[in-house]
Amino acid sequence: MKAPPQLRTVTHFIGGSFAAEGTERFGDVFDPALGEVQARVAFADEAAVDAAVRAASDAFPKWSRMSLGKRAEVLFGFRERLRARAQEFAQIVSSEHGKIVTDAAGEVARALEVVDFACNLPHLLKGELSESVSTNVDTYSLRQPVGVCAGITPFNFPMMVPVWMLAPALAAGNTFVLKPSERDPSASLLIAKLLQESGLPDGVLNVVHGDKVAVDALLGHPLVNAVSFVGSTPIARYIYETAAKNGKRVQALGGAKNHLVVMPDADLDAAADALVSSAYGSAGQRCMAISACVSVGSSAEPLLERVVDRIAKLRVGPGHDKSNDMGPVVTPAARERILRYIESGVTEGAALLADGRTLRVAGYENGFFVGPTLFDKTTQNMQIYRDEIFGPVLVNVRARTLDEALAIVNANPYGNGTSIFTRSGAAARTFESEVQAGMVGINVPIPVPVGYYSFGGWKASLFGDLHVYGPDGFRFYTRGKVVTARWHESNAGMNLGFPTHS
Repeated sequence: MKAPPQLRTVTHFIGGSFAAEGTERFGDVFDPALGEVQARVAFADEAAVDAAVRAASDAFPKWSRMSLGKRAEVLFGFRERLRARAQEFAQIVSSEHGKIVTDAAGEVARALEVVDFACNLPHLLKGELSESVSTNVDTYSLRQPVGVCAGITPFNFPMMVPVWMLAPALAAGNTFVLKPSERDPSASLLIAKLLQESGLPDGVLNVVHGDKVAVDALLGHPLVNAVSFVGSTPIARYIYETAAKNGKRVQALGGAKNHLVVMPDADLDAAADALVSSAYGSAGQRCMAISACVSVGSSAEPLLERVVDRIAKLRVGPGHDKSNDMGPVVTPAARERILRYIESGVTEGAALLADGRTLRVAGYENGFFVGPTLFDKTTQNMQIYRDEIFGPVLVNVRARTLDEALAIVNANPYGNGTSIFTRSGAAARTFESEVQAGMVGINVPIPVPVGYYSFGGWKASLFGDLHVYGPDGFRFYTRGKVVTARWHESNAGMNLGFPTHS
């Protein structure tokens, strides 16, 4: 169906131009607080994806051969423009995602950290050299770009995650095709515009919107050499298997069921603050949200009393109002899915301590709101514990000891992030050593690494070897090459023997 003329149309960005020519399908972009469609986004067909990939392929030779200093200038220019328009990004993200605008501003700040790191590209792309490994022979290594890269990014961080991918990819000399989430696509186009204003040559970054048609076109395109993905585990597995089958380098980050273990000796007020902040911030729509608490020993009752007290004080409303603590979820389908999970928890016998199903926000009755929800006495076989709900639902599982808590966390198929709250150094050290997760917090509820480390999980939370951004980001977006060179004045003659270090 063609997009109605009264609605704003979010277009593609291909070869340096904004266009939606040839698009036959469109998707709805909601205002989650009002529950209304605010724009239509063009869905790319295979031809549009092919045009974007070929634009990236054509731009690769010039961009990859550009001096490191010139590439760094582009990244520095982007950094300054991004910083200057951070509030605009926050408002765009808030309006389409629903998160509170101050929360969206935090997303922009974390994206800037990765751009800061990528600006160090002359240092990060250095190789190594060993002189005189044999007579008149030197050996040295190079890191070179892989070519055309594709990024398929999620709705929950529509500005931050694309930057996590494209900043190191572009810094390393690659060209890029971004397929952002069709639910909140506008931030990606402002990213493209700012990079263009910073001097990025046309075709180096391209943006195509869409659904599975666009994704499959990228996964199967012969000119795409690497694919990065963040999303749910079933889709991550599909991305990994399909792209790898087509001979592409892949990093695919999947879902999460992040646990926070609270020991009896913990500062329970601090732990309660952390649980509420990490479980209900962004309406629980974070891959690093704490969605499962493991209360150890005597901590359960006093901890949950504190959490219930804090939930009662939370303000839920539209994202543009900075006085609110939590906004709506992203779409009506997301709201209905979360409500079904809450109902299943009640049916399976968990103790419902805070019920978000009946929340109504005055003036925003049609918005996609779900109130903060808390379950106690949850067991590992319950659906609300097993599945990634991706909403403002926190479940509590009780454990008698740290060993039992570790067993609960490690038995879960996900391994994205986890935390422990304790005053015991011995408990913390045991936890960080034994827990099976890629990111670990000690008295920190959301252990997202700073930009000069890397982000990624274990088990069903990551398919592929390398994590996102930081040092792993540069490793993923470059290939190693080792050169062995001999320079001499006279011909050494033929030698059919195997080379030795003489």
